[in-house]
Amino acid sequence: MNNAKLKYIAFLLIKGVAALIMLQTLFYKFSASAESVYIFTAVGMEPWGRIGVGVGELAASILLFVPGFTWLGALFAIGLMAGAMFFHFTILGLEIMGDGGYLFFLACVVMSCCLFLLYIYRKDMLTFIQRVKN
Repeated sequence: MNNAKLKYIAFLLIKGVAALIMLQTLFYKFSASAESVYIFTAVGMEPWGRIGVGVGELAASILLFVPGFTWLGALFAIGLMAGAMFFHFTILGLEIMGDGGYLFFLACVVMSCCLFLLYIYRKDMLTFIQRVKN
């Protein structure tokens, strides 16, 4: 297996990890699970914030796999995870309803994956910005 193929597989796995984490939480957000309702009520964003964040995570997950727009999906996810981490640090605490910090950990994993992807796909972002400017 050559180097280019290994890089492609590695980047695909990193995208997949971030997307799968965001997509698996959609069920809880869209079904108004007790944990999701608790979180968004605590931060004063229930129900519109819960649904809006879910739609944002869905969009970010899809964009991670759209050629030329991986950077945009990563940027969206970074923004969403920064918001989640902010609320964990300020209002919610690291542990939510006895989860041992699992949701915070997942936000950190998505943030890490997407920061890496944004760095890797920065040329696509700069190309897009140049096209929009001209």
